[in-house]
Amino acid sequence: MALLRTVVLPGLGAIAVLAAAGWAVRLLGGDDPREDQAVRGLQGAFGHRPDDGEAAIATDPADPTSPPDPTSPREPIDRVTAPLSWYSGVPQTIANGAIWCGITWFLTRDRRSAVAPAAVLALETACFVASAALVGRPRPTGLWRPEQPHATSSFPSGHTAAAFALHGTLADLLDRHGARGARLLGPLLRYGIPGAIAFSRVYRGQHHISDTVAGIVLGRWSAAVVRRELMSP
Repeated sequence: MALLRTVVLPGLGAIAVLAAAGWAVRLLGGDDPREDQAVRGLQGAFGHRPDDGEAAIATDPADPTSPPDPTSPREPIDRVTAPLSWYSGVPQTIANGAIWCGITWFLTRDRRSAVAPAAVLALETACFVASAALVGRPRPTGLWRPEQPHATSSFPSGHTAAAFALHGTLADLLDRHGARGARLLGPLLRYGIPGAIAFSRVYRGQHHISDTVAGIVLGRWSAAVVRRELMSP
């Protein structure tokens, strides 16, 4: 009963809120919203043409499925956002969560703390998958996109949500156990790394800006639930 009251019911509420927000965003802005114009402008300023897609960096521009040309020059934001986009991928995030569960157990021998990284990713993923299925928003069009997007709905951004959820929980674990350097690392974990990942998802044409805003809210909320249920005295 406690799990139902403290996690399941709030999770269902979060799904309902996200779905309602996604429907409203699609109704008001359509599937090619005005917010994408800013992204097109930023991409254009760094030499990326709309609708280039994977062909923008392909060996054969006439064949978008051809492999990237490793000798092609890459502009600075592309070089920075590429590893961020890779780091936030699904296999990497799962591995990251599992590794931090092990590290936390090794350092603290606290079972509740050790399961926190896995718990926050499980909660965030459940809410993301359900709300994305309900919203069904298409990915942005007319943008440079160097990687193929996942088949899931664009709203909310699951990569962004997972980044804020996991890194926020890691910051909470530092605070809970009084780790040295927590005051310096905390903001970097809560906002710096996941914020950079959110930017990379938008810049690389994977998401509308509003998708990442929803992902931030979901990730922060998931971390708050896990902090309350697993780390409160």
